[in-house]
Amino acid sequence: MNYENIYIEEDDQIGIITINRPKKLNALNRRTIEELHVAFKELEDDKEIKVIILTGSGEKAFVAGADISEFADFSVKEAQKLAAEGQEKLFNMVENLSTPVIAAVNGFALGGGLELAMACHFRVASTNAKMGLPEVSLGVIPGYGGTQRLPQLIGKGRAMELIMTAGMIDGGKAVEYGLVNHVVSPEELLPLCIKIASRISNNSVVAIKYAIKAVNAGFMYDADGYAAEIEAFGTCFGTDDFKEGTSAFLEKRKADFPGS
Repeated sequence: MNYENIYIEEDDQIGIITINRPKKLNALNRRTIEELHVAFKELEDDKEIKVIILTGSGEKAFVAGADISEFADFSVKEAQKLAAEGQEKLFNMVENLSTPVIAAVNGFALGGGLELAMACHFRVASTNAKMGLPEVSLGVIPGYGGTQRLPQLIGKGRAMELIMTAGMIDGGKAVEYGLVNHVVSPEELLPLCIKIASRISNNSVVAIKYAIKAVNAGFMYDADGYAAEIEAFGTCFGTDDFKEGTSAFLEKRKADFPGS
């Protein structure tokens, strides 16, 4: 696919996806969602890539929201289809990707932008980050999983307040709430994400895949997280990575995981 609104960089087992619509503050439109879908699939299928970092171009915005001009005139059915397709194609896909995804939140992450960051496995923000779900100020609600993921991350009461006031919080408040893991200067944002990604890449990609699956199961209404953990734990014992990891530990050497 020829990317118009994003670009991909690969460096030492890390893939960096940058959303690049600076004139629109990196707002999500259909084309961008499609490109991100393809890019995530491409990097997940690349066995050399062990971690993905998602960010926005420039310092003003990670993603300032959805491109409202695309759906302002939609009917009820069209709007429901938009939300369903978007969640399946991008947001749920990212959440359940077997390759870890870190959101490097630089600047505004509003509406669909915050929803995209929340779909990532965890988040790191810069000091100039501003995060919120302002949809009710437009007469609508978050439609890409925001009403579900935000309470999971920061608690029901705080999520209700943030959604109902259409307010924004900065990086300091976001880390206090548990919405992001770290807050650093804009200059330090990508270097810290790369440092964390490098640490992740030293570990078993197979075990990480099962860990993501087990953790996510605990937040699903129709799944038993403990049962998922037990199954995944046992499955790990049949992998080459487990054999290598335990052998390396007993032999007091660094593991060289085969990834199978």
